[in-house]
Amino acid sequence: MELVGFIAVVLLAYLIPGPDFLLVSRYAVQHKHLGFAAALGAQSGLCLHMLMAAMGLSAIAAQSAEFFVVIRWVGAAYLIWLGISVLRKSEQHQIVQDEVQCEDACTGHCRAFVSGFLTNVLNPKAIVFFLSVLPQFMDPAADVVRQILILGVLDVVIGVVWWWGVVWLMQRVADILRKPNIRQWWDRVTGGLMLGAGALLARNGVG
Repeated sequence: MELVGFIAVVLLAYLIPGPDFLLVSRYAVQHKHLGFAAALGAQSGLCLHMLMAAMGLSAIAAQSAEFFVVIRWVGAAYLIWLGISVLRKSEQHQIVQDEVQCEDACTGHCRAFVSGFLTNVLNPKAIVFFLSVLPQFMDPAADVVRQILILGVLDVVIGVVWWWGVVWLMQRVADILRKPNIRQWWDRVTGGLMLGAGALLARNGVG
């Protein structure tokens, strides 16, 4: 296995902001524990993709064009729903800190985890990664399942470190982003980006 090349590709993939980044960042601004819960959900979704690839299910699904169309549409609908929800909260001038205090801690963490999990699982790029990118760093003569698990776990571990850094960074600027005017701007930007990501995913699904 070409570990150095694989690590470089994984780092580049994490550095490019996507739906996972937007979601984890928003929750991290509310509270670091919510940010970690969303990140854990995203990495759990990645683990599911890894296990599916190891079991050969992703390879089977890749042969069905309808499967990817459905995944794209469901993922697009979920991102658009998230974006609309964020924009509605922005228009209602809700205070983030009040939301956190009024919401049960367990409920908030579960919601963040599920949101992170669904955002990752419904992202076709994760499936494509394990089908087309990951095999390029594997030795065809060695145990395929073992290599998928090793590289997949390495990807998850790198992601955990990355998300810890993201949560830490967002906590440093959380006080600024919680100010009403700036918070409203932050909500509109992140909500708009989620809508854009969902629209782009839907467009790809049509194509």
